[in-house]
Amino acid sequence: MQAIKTTLVENLGGPAHNLASGDERFSLDEVPDLSGKVALVTGGSEGIGFGCTHTLIKHGITKLFLLSKRQEVVEEAYKAIDEEFGAGTSKKIVWLQCDLSDWEAVTKTASEIRNQTDRLDIVLNNAARGVMTQQFAPSNGIDLHMAANHIGHVVLTSHLLPLLKKTASDGNTVRIVNMASNAHENAPPEVSFASVDELQKDYGPVAQYGRSKLATLLYSKYLARHLTPAHPKILINATHPGIVDTAQTNVHIHEAYPLLGYGMSLGLKPFRKDQFEGCVSMMYAGTVCEDSGLYITPPKIVEEGSPQANDMEMMERLMRLTREIVDEKTGAGKKGCPLKDY
Repeated sequence: MQAIKTTLVENLGGPAHNLASGDERFSLDEVPDLSGKVALVTGGSEGIGFGCTHTLIKHGITKLFLLSKRQEVVEEAYKAIDEEFGAGTSKKIVWLQCDLSDWEAVTKTASEIRNQTDRLDIVLNNAARGVMTQQFAPSNGIDLHMAANHIGHVVLTSHLLPLLKKTASDGNTVRIVNMASNAHENAPPEVSFASVDELQKDYGPVAQYGRSKLATLLYSKYLARHLTPAHPKILINATHPGIVDTAQTNVHIHEAYPLLGYGMSLGLKPFRKDQFEGCVSMMYAGTVCEDSGLYITPPKIVEEGSPQANDMEMMERLMRLTREIVDEKTGAGKKGCPLKDY
């Protein structure tokens, strides 16, 4: 019975979202005052990302870097922020257009961020390609799910690490949160992250997405294992949002499943979390959590994840392969990219 309750709390909205009890409970009202802090949210202009953006602004964040691909969506987000919190509030937000699958562009974006702030307290790596058919990133030819969901965030975070380390060395707690998903359990059992050829294999929409989220979860544990011991004030965790009412569940699912997708976009709509319920676990990890290396599901339930997600040899293979691919495609090693063991 407890397992059923936990599944409902983690994944569904409305009354189910509020079934958590005791130490599992967390509300966005519990996010502390963030005055003086600087944050970054990828995909922060819509869906779960906007839930994070709204919450950070509400709790006094001083500056917020928002990365996304579409300007028109950002303008809508600015308007919503100003209408709720007062004219000019959106000036706290610095929007940077960035396609996470284009690692050269990601590198330039990270440089722009470093040039505009001397601290960075919170990094919420939220943006992702959802359950869709296989495509390949135009800039490098790598499977688009892996190129954007995993490798793009690795490149971004790696280039920001000097700034994050400086912020931590000044006595501040720095939190990096990577949006994983319970969908990582859908990664094919044969996945080992052993080669580029394997990375390019088409396993189907659900498995492609699941594999990229497995990579996200393993990357989080990699940073927690290699970075936190040397820099104890830098905390890295992965989160699961639940089944959330977003463009992914309303629109993008139809690219892969034109008819069956309506079961997700219409049939489950009354049960899905809204964008604020969907961002709860990420906001807990990004503002309150004092541990590193956890997998946190809504509201703040810590889960183990699948056996693959706890395979430390696979984790090391994934990161070796990630470094090799980025170096081959961008010449990162010759350019001094800090994409390396920490």
